[in-house]
Amino acid sequence: MSSSMRVGILTAGGDSPGLNAAVRGFGKAAIGHYGMEIVGFRDGFRGLAEDRRMRLDSSTLAGILTVGGTILGTSRDKPHRMPVDGKIVDMTDAIVATYRRARLDALVCVGGGGTAKNALRLSKAGLSIVTLPKTIDNDVAETDASIGFATALEIATEAIDRLHSTAHSHHRIVVAEVMGHRAGWLTLCAGIAGGADVTLIPEIPYDLDAVVAAIRRRTRKGTNFSIVAVAEGARDVESARVYGECLARRERATDEGEKRAIEAEIAAFDADHTGHSLRLARRLEEATGLESRVTILGYVQRGGTPSPIDRLLATRLGNAGADLVAAGVDGVMVAAAGEGTRPVRLARVAGRRKTVPLDHPFLTAARRVGTCFGD
Repeated sequence: MSSSMRVGILTAGGDSPGLNAAVRGFGKAAIGHYGMEIVGFRDGFRGLAEDRRMRLDSSTLAGILTVGGTILGTSRDKPHRMPVDGKIVDMTDAIVATYRRARLDALVCVGGGGTAKNALRLSKAGLSIVTLPKTIDNDVAETDASIGFATALEIATEAIDRLHSTAHSHHRIVVAEVMGHRAGWLTLCAGIAGGADVTLIPEIPYDLDAVVAAIRRRTRKGTNFSIVAVAEGARDVESARVYGECLARRERATDEGEKRAIEAEIAAFDADHTGHSLRLARRLEEATGLESRVTILGYVQRGGTPSPIDRLLATRLGNAGADLVAAGVDGVMVAAAGEGTRPVRLARVAGRRKTVPLDHPFLTAARRVGTCFGD
């Protein structure tokens, strides 16, 4: 049955180390082991809506295992809310038409939580879909690991390692901003691995006074520098309270006009939060008298050669995806489970986020070695 199958694949959402490894892992298994024909769609769901394809074969997939980015390109476009000629258009019907026109038996989507939601919508529209989890934030629900996290963690940890020497030499506070708007996995793990003195994550609203007190304790002991690892989405107690109330009101809202107004309010909050790390550094300098500097790691965390762990993960998830497609299983995400994989219904993944539990062993270990979380 599988030898006559024709399968599409796309990469969606933010770019991540290991995307090419995932495309290769799925493609080589699908072609070499199952004899499938593989069609790549460019730039995520937009390429699917616009029917921009490329044929993937053994030669196309050769040499991409170690290459960063994605040969298919990516975008954050949503099938049901896609900008077209200055308007927001529901392109679901166009995507279904492309799927039929391309004579696809299945579609594989490599992406994060947003991709899972979009894939579920397309599954309900009649498409046979399997997804592979990727995100440097490690926040996709129901999977032990996501493609890209291990590489981003190496990059963030190396940056903190390097910041230690300059902070020590100049007796400074160095604030290192790490990616992660809603989940603190990357900042938490990089903070532990890099020996950050203070780690601020979205799951634990911080009290500035507690952070200042921790830095002053270090000064009293003769250590006149500190490393502060802060997630993009970390907020102080008051800001987190107000933001949380906005999110709760959005969940309760039933009127579409009210929802849009609340979403605009949330967007304004997010826009105002930009530059948070710079403001934090200024406040710490004022309170402690120590010169403070900020390093924003930004997109460097997404780029470059994927780590061996991410290549392994992407290859085994891709292989498992080929197995599921060949078996006719659809409407699932291939989740990492220990050293193996398991299929999880998209309905259990879409709309959910894996955040850091407040009783997680990593938090306990970090506290025991003296890390301050500002609480």
